[in-house]
Amino acid sequence: MADSWKIAARAPKPVIQDALMAHEDAWDWDPEVILSGREEADDRPDDWVLEAWYPRRPTRKDKAAVAALFGGSVPALEVEKLPDEDWVTLSQQGAEPIRAGRFHVHTPDYPPDPDPAVRSLSIPASQAFGTGQHATTAGCLHMLTAMRRSGVVVRNLADIGTGTGLLAFAALDLWPHARATASDIDAVCVEVVDFNARTNGFSLGPGAGEVTMVVADGMMDPLLQARGPYDLLIANILAGPLVELAPDFGKAVPPGGSLLLAGLLETQEPKVRSAYRRAGFRLAARLVRGDWSILWLRRRSAR
Repeated sequence: MADSWKIAARAPKPVIQDALMAHEDAWDWDPEVILSGREEADDRPDDWVLEAWYPRRPTRKDKAAVAALFGGSVPALEVEKLPDEDWVTLSQQGAEPIRAGRFHVHTPDYPPDPDPAVRSLSIPASQAFGTGQHATTAGCLHMLTAMRRSGVVVRNLADIGTGTGLLAFAALDLWPHARATASDIDAVCVEVVDFNARTNGFSLGPGAGEVTMVVADGMMDPLLQARGPYDLLIANILAGPLVELAPDFGKAVPPGGSLLLAGLLETQEPKVRSAYRRAGFRLAARLVRGDWSILWLRRRSAR
């Protein structure tokens, strides 16, 4: 197994948030390197750490790329070799169960929730992101539950950037007769989604109540396009790609259809909402979880 390494930088919350936003504009960023930012401790909400996870020993170029995210004032960079385990799994270990909407999301280390009104989903730390602990994923689970309670009807749905498949599974649990398509740019997600589907009792296939998995960059896949339009489209990715994909999502969602967006900081929300207004969407509801916005948009009906 390849070495696993991490670069960490500690700084006040606004500094780390600015670095995360700079990362979105760094189009030459190595796609193998995953970047995340978080509070260092619950009782120190203003002390944050930025972590970059590597499947190899970081080079001088890697360190310079992290430093460049901070502009002129670069905090100390801590380079650490990690145990010989999968580096993405390491970045998600120690995740405690969460309750979000009607869902209880847990790793196999924890039991399901015994409450029959709660749907437990077992999602192990794995080679794909999306175990439910991040505020954006939990916020999407809350919003999906609210959409179902408000009477939204879904017959055909897609989850773009699915990772572990969690949001696609949650949506299919809420609308069990829908046809679901899950996509991700990372081919490793195919096996991850397959495993998680079987673990949680979901069927893979092209029919109603089943999940079809495709590897695609955004909407650029013939099958993904052919299976549309989608009366529910979910995208928990990043603000930059969300803005770029607004025209494509506008074509993929029919009038009256719903779009659930996440992965954007609250400070990035105006830019994202502006892009989707131009694409024909209006705001139906929003949640803020920590510093993250979760947006439910609806496509305006044709006049």
